Amino acid sequence: MQTKPVVYAGSFDPITNGHADIIRRAARVFGAVRVVVLANPRKKPLFTVQERLDLIRQNTADIPGVSVDSYGGLLVDYLHQKGLNVVVRGVRGAAEAEAEAAYAQANRLLSPDVEIVWIPADPALSFVSSSAVRESFSYGRELPGYVSACTAKALQAKYTQTSSQPGPEGPKTK
Repeated sequence: MQTKPVVYAGSFDPITNGHADIIRRAARVFGAVRVVVLANPRKKPLFTVQERLDLIRQNTADIPGVSVDSYGGLLVDYLHQKGLNVVVRGVRGAAEAEAEAAYAQANRLLSPDVEIVWIPADPALSFVSSSAVRESFSYGRELPGYVSACTAKALQAKYTQTSSQPGPEGPKTK
């Protein structure tokens, strides 16, 4: 069994049931998973890094071996700083596998000791994405089964506080 945690990194804006499934399965296989929120300055997240960390903790509280962290640079630099070298990635389909292959190659060029392990998405969760969740909630609609109750509550609160306008700025009034 892996003696060091594997890393599952992403923006998690917000964490979905698909993310939680990958974390659960990775923890079962590797024993320990460090979920890392990567702060990407090119993205405009809905949730702050701290809010995302809190949601991840809430969504993974029942999974043994999970720890949560954040980082504002390249993933390979984080791995080196922490003495880690295995990254888990969830893959939802063929198109995503192609993009993930390019990502793995780039990381391999930057750091040959980094290994990427792909975990295919559960077919029932293969269409779950943070983008789809945010868009749905922005119009006041929930995608059943895509996020946990605590994440749905955080999304509702976030869109209620931002505006009552339809679209990405806020929910449609009912």
